[in-house]
Amino acid sequence: MESPLLQATDLTVAYDDAPGAPAAIEGIDLKITAGDSVCIIGPSGCGKTTLLKAFGGFLPVARGGVLYRGRELLQPSRDLVMIFQEHNLYPWLTVEGNIGFGPRRLGIRKAERQRRVDELLRIVGLESARRRYPHQLSGGMRQRVAIARALATQPAALLLDEPFTALDVTLRRRMQLFLRDLWSRTRTTMLMVTHDIEEAILVGQRVVRMGGVPGAPAGIVETIDTSSPALKDRFSDEFRRLQAQLEKQMERETPEENAAPEPTAAATVEPALLSSAT
Repeated sequence: MESPLLQATDLTVAYDDAPGAPAAIEGIDLKITAGDSVCIIGPSGCGKTTLLKAFGGFLPVARGGVLYRGRELLQPSRDLVMIFQEHNLYPWLTVEGNIGFGPRRLGIRKAERQRRVDELLRIVGLESARRRYPHQLSGGMRQRVAIARALATQPAALLLDEPFTALDVTLRRRMQLFLRDLWSRTRTTMLMVTHDIEEAILVGQRVVRMGGVPGAPAGIVETIDTSSPALKDRFSDEFRRLQAQLEKQMERETPEENAAPEPTAAATVEPALLSSAT
C-alpha cells in the first residue's frame, strides 16, 4: 500500500495556544496520498480552513499532528503551496514574470525557468497573455496565473482555500472544469476547501464532509468517493442525488450563528514562494 503524502492523526487544533483553550477541530484522522484530489466541505465555521492550514504547517497543534512524507510537519514547507481566495499577483510583473518568480528565487537556471513558464502557460491556456500585467487580466485569468505560479516551483501538493469564491457563476464553473482538467493532466496532489457542494463533487475525487454538534469542536463526519464519471456530470441523476443528500445533511448541521474565529497562526513562510503572497 502506498504511504500517504500527508497524514493527520488525532489532529486537534485550539483557537490559541493558551492552556485549556477550546479546540476548533478535534480528533481528525485523514490521509492524502500523492496524486489525490480531495475537497473539504462543511457548514461555515466548522473548521475547514483550520484543517487546511494545519496541513500546510501554519498552525500549532494541541494534540496529535500532521505528517508530511512520514515526518512531523512543524512549519510551512516550500513543497506545500497554498492558494487563497485572492490571487495577490505581483502587479509590477507580467504574467510570465509572476509564474517564473518562485523558480528564480529558488536559484533555478534561466533555461529551466523558461521551460517551466512556457509549459505552464500552455497548460493554463495563457500563452497569448504572457506579456500582460495583472490589471489587464480578467478574474479567471488572474486565478489561472496564481495556480500556474504555484505549480512553477513543482510543489508536492496544492492547498486551495475557496479559490473561486470571488468569481461569478459562469466563470466559476469554467474554473472548476479547468482545475479538474489540470489535475487530470498533471496529477498534482490537491486539497481544496469549498462551501460549494456542486464544486466539491465536480472537482474532487473524494469529498470530506466536516461537521459536528454546534458549540463543540468539529470533526470529519464522512468521506465520499466521487471519482465516478457520472459524478462529473452535474446533470446526471447520480450527481443530483448526491448533491441533494449533502445539502440536506449540511442544512441540518448548520446553526443559526456559527461564525467561529480562526485559530492563531504560529508560523510564516517566505512570501515569494506562496502562490498568493503579497
